[in-house]
Amino acid sequence: MQRICLFPGTFDPITLGHTDIIDRALELFDEVVVGIGVNATKIPMFPVEQRQAWIRDIYKNQPKVKALTYEGLTIKCCQTIGARYILRGIRSFTDFEYEKAIAEVNRMMDPSIETYFLNSSPNVGTLASTLVRDVIRNSGDASRLLPAAVWQSVKKP
Repeated sequence: MQRICLFPGTFDPITLGHTDIIDRALELFDEVVVGIGVNATKIPMFPVEQRQAWIRDIYKNQPKVKALTYEGLTIKCCQTIGARYILRGIRSFTDFEYEKAIAEVNRMMDPSIETYFLNSSPNVGTLASTLVRDVIRNSGDASRLLPAAVWQSVKKP
């Protein structure tokens, strides 16, 4: 049986923190599906199509990485795509507490789907999309926060 994991998030935009988790997960799973969650109550900075295109561009030479969008419960998305694992990145103790609560609810809904936590690498451990969006919004240099493909498309001349 294939080890498929879903790495859910908004990826608005995808950062070097996200790619750190994805890259390290490639050795653990046969397929890493980056699931862009669409939340009707949130207004993203970048359209979902752009976020999906970035992921596909970054991983164009890595067939183990797929990108999709979904609405609703993450656990339902896992069931739909046949993922038995959910992957989450942890930057801090606060992240862990929040993610642990979500993992416990997901496990109650479907005990066959397991959540795996990966600690962020120290060099990207403080990156959050919220901070990155603020840098971009204020015309700051986000080149050390974003994959090159993303930075090239968002930087202002």
